[in-house]
Amino acid sequence: MAKIDNRTGGVSSSITSAHASTERSAAADADASARLRAAIGRLSRRLRETRAGSGLTPTQVSVLFTVVRLGPLPLTELAERESLNPTMLSRVLGALCEAGLVRRTADTTDRRVALAEATAVGRRMRERIQRERSTALAAHLSALEPAAREAILAAIPALETLAEAVATRTEGRR
Repeated sequence: MAKIDNRTGGVSSSITSAHASTERSAAADADASARLRAAIGRLSRRLRETRAGSGLTPTQVSVLFTVVRLGPLPLTELAERESLNPTMLSRVLGALCEAGLVRRTADTTDRRVALAEATAVGRRMRERIQRERSTALAAHLSALEPAAREAILAAIPALETLAEAVATRTEGRR
């Protein structure tokens, strides 16, 4: 609650110090957010490199994973989910089709709608990439000091909640 200083007619210094504390807290949150984003980015880039997916670009891997997880998908929905323009999606799908990982099909209920569907080879490729990434991450986790490893493992539920909140917010903007 704000106190009025009768001598000066102004708000007491407790409000000023609370405001300064809030500003410091916001600055600390911004710094922590930047550090977390940078750490997640570095981890993602390091784990992206797999033998199984070595011939694929990060965008091709992302599209393949989305098609395996959610497909068959209409191309318009796939482009939206991957934040790709139709031309870029066409190029990415062309490379995935040529590699035998995805195939384009027509929707049986509306022949005007093109779908992207994973092939058995594409599903196996995703499994191999996932397995390699998980194995690599597990090896790095096991090399950490026990306290650091436990802190990371304890943070997993909060990180999952954050990931879901970001996904929900991102989907709401489409």
